[in-house]
Amino acid sequence: MSQLEELDKVLEDAENELNTVSDLQTLQQKKANYLGKKGPIALIMATMKDLSVEAKKQMGMKSNKIKSALEAKFEEKRKAIEEAIIEKKLQSETIDVTLPGVAIPTGGIHPLMQTVMDLEDLFIGMGYTVAEGPEIETDEYCFEKLNLPKGHPARDMQDTFYINPELLLRSQTSPVQVRTMLEKKGEPIKIICPGKVYRRDADDATHSHQFMQCEGLVLGKNITLGDLKGALLEMFRKMLGADRNIRLRPSFFPFTEPSVEVDVSCGLCGGKGCPTCKGTGWIEVLGAGMVNDNVLRMSGYDPKEIQGFAFGIGVERITMMKYKIDDIRNFYLNDVRFLHQFKEVK
Repeated sequence: MSQLEELDKVLEDAENELNTVSDLQTLQQKKANYLGKKGPIALIMATMKDLSVEAKKQMGMKSNKIKSALEAKFEEKRKAIEEAIIEKKLQSETIDVTLPGVAIPTGGIHPLMQTVMDLEDLFIGMGYTVAEGPEIETDEYCFEKLNLPKGHPARDMQDTFYINPELLLRSQTSPVQVRTMLEKKGEPIKIICPGKVYRRDADDATHSHQFMQCEGLVLGKNITLGDLKGALLEMFRKMLGADRNIRLRPSFFPFTEPSVEVDVSCGLCGGKGCPTCKGTGWIEVLGAGMVNDNVLRMSGYDPKEIQGFAFGIGVERITMMKYKIDDIRNFYLNDVRFLHQFKEVK
């Protein structure tokens, strides 16, 4: 058999083998076998060195023709296999467009954010605005301008995470009040300041090293402790129920004078006394008071002209009371079983 006949035989053999191929992997292997450097065409062409010039010319033309024919055959087979795969997939994955759609799971608002949103809606309706500030604060704004100079023993209750001696993660949102007072330069203020705060508390059922606060500040002429009580009573009745009452007890905070601890009537016993309220009928919820004269002066206010009150409540605490949650850590564990309970809460 001549070399030209051998080339024709290669094309014939390839066509016969292609009839048995049904997958792309085998097809690729066959193509490599026939058209690769060690394939039959390459081996036949290696014998050209002993041929005449005319015979070499004929062999070259013939080999190119056979290669082109093989390329076309393999490409045709590849398309046929891919079409067969698509057709098979279409047959097995037929969609009945008359069937109802599959519901896509949707998320919900985190209970803490829902509480913040509720507080914002309430206080905005009462004429307040929402103020925000950085979570990394200066010692001056976080403590000194709040009547807590370096070395003051009351700092121990709010000791937090220091980045350096002058920068720290804020232990309260009160620095936002300071920033607002400095910006307003003696003008009246009516704001709430929700946001994250940090303290070196050991995590347990009622404490966390990171939590959320919502503080309020009202400054103006003739602002009294009665205005504070009215605002807080409105807040608790809106958030916890219209039957709730509050009481104010004397306390001490460096940034307010007089200062008060605020208790809300127990929602479980209605104020009669139970294990939750330790038999008193009241639950301590926040600290508040009239803004200290020193704080006013340091931020550019004349205490003889402007007075006001400030308060701060833990968002986790009021959320736990509202939804009867017994462990603050549930808010941060990202357990979808817990969070799913609040999906439809508005």
